[in-house]
Formats: sequence, structure tokens, C-alpha cells
Amino acid sequence: MIKNYWNHLKLISKHKYLVMKYCFKSGLYLQGILHDLSKFTPLEFLTSCKYYSNGSKSPNEAEKEKIGYSLVWLNHRGRNRHHEEFWIDFNENGEAVPIKIPEKYVFEMVIDWIAAGKIYMKDKWTQSSPLEYYFNEKNNIILHDETFSLFEHILKFLYHNGLDKTLRVMKCFEYTE
Repeated sequence: MIKNYWNHLKLISKHKYLVMKYCFKSGLYLQGILHDLSKFTPLEFLTSCKYYSNGSKSPNEAEKEKIGYSLVWLNHRGRNRHHEEFWIDFNENGEAVPIKIPEKYVFEMVIDWIAAGKIYMKDKWTQSSPLEYYFNEKNNIILHDETFSLFEHILKFLYHNGLDKTLRVMKCFEYTE
């Protein structure tokens, strides 16, 4: 079990480092520093160590397989604005109402996907991987129409132009809240 603690700490630290590196290249300095700090809280860290699977899949997935849901994921997505679930409300009929996500969080979400893909896919990751993942998951993602459009546009830009150029373009963007 101690090995799981150490290996999970290395995994999330590597992910956080990649996100920070790419956020800095994109001009998202504060987001790079603050990204995924909730992963180091006792609820998320200790539970994730329990479900750590040698980096082959997310501990959230393993927790869902074991108990049918993930408390870690519920906590994480509710505290981190770069997750689309943070921006979903429900109307009086219980229907999901997606809220437009500010651009800087959309960019952080793309960077998060890139870093996660590189961590879990390792050498198999390519600049097309996030777009391929997006097209496989698109029907399961709830986003505001304008957010969908921006998110997909960035992933297509990444596919056609590569990571460095994508990060440089993000840095030139004027962020609004």
C-alpha cells in the first residue's frame, strides 16, 4: 500500500507539472500553479491511492468499477473550473443546463486533456489523441454550444498545428471572465 502512495504521488505530480508547464507557455500562470490542488487533499489523495492501478487507468475509474460511483471525482469536478461538470446546473425539470465556460478554463481543460493523455498513453500519445478522444466521448459531454465550438476548434487546431503552436496561440488570446 505504501508503494501505491508513492506511485500515485509521482503520477499526479507529473500530471500537475505538465499542466503547469503548458499553462505557463499559454500565459495561464495562476491556473498552472493552482491546477488540481484538490488532488492533494486527504479525500482525493488517500482514496485515489486505494484505487491506484499502476497508472494504467484513472483511480476514479477503478473506484467507479468497485462501488458504482467515485467520491473523488464528485469532489474533484466540483472544485476545479477546468472540468465541464463544474459548469452544469439543472433546471426545475431536472434537465442539465450547461453554462458557457470562460475561455481561460476551456484552454485549461484542453491542457488538462493533453497532460492526462500523455500520462496515461505515454509514447502512444500524438497531437491527434485529444481530438480522437473528444470524438469518442462527444455524446457524453455536456457543454454550452459556444463552449463546444471553442473546445472543438482548439482540438482541431492542435491536430493540424501541433502543441507548441497551439500553446502560443492560446497565449495571444485576450481572456474575459
